Amino acid sequence: MKLEYLKDTTVLGHFSDEVNEQMIRLYDFDANEAKQFCLSVQQLIIEGQPSLNVSLLDFVDSMNCQLEFKLCESDEGIHTIDQKHFICDLTVDRYKKMIELCTPFSQHKSRGFVWLYSLDNPIDFLFSPHGTW
Repeated sequence: MKLEYLKDTTVLGHFSDEVNEQMIRLYDFDANEAKQFCLSVQQLIIEGQPSLNVSLLDFVDSMNCQLEFKLCESDEGIHTIDQKHFICDLTVDRYKKMIELCTPFSQHKSRGFVWLYSLDNPIDFLFSPHGTW
């Protein structure tokens, strides 16, 4: 599984009114890695830990950024101050929804994709086995 920050999605030719210019994407993964991702979020976020550094998971290859999930009282989404270190502030309920959205990818091969949140935030969050949307 690869973790990548895209500063300008327009260079990939996929920009539209529904996609922000900036995005974090988790891609290039199989069903087993998707399952490991779901379990990591479940165990480390929902079952007691206040944060999860996705970049440090054994099965994640960070291409150009680091991403940390943090529990928050409100859904803020992903933010950064230096475009290398990113923090995703979401509520427990939103992380549970993230697990629901990722679970189908852990059960079979999928050619689709899913946006891991829909918030008024300049940085989108894509989960896609092939990196496309």
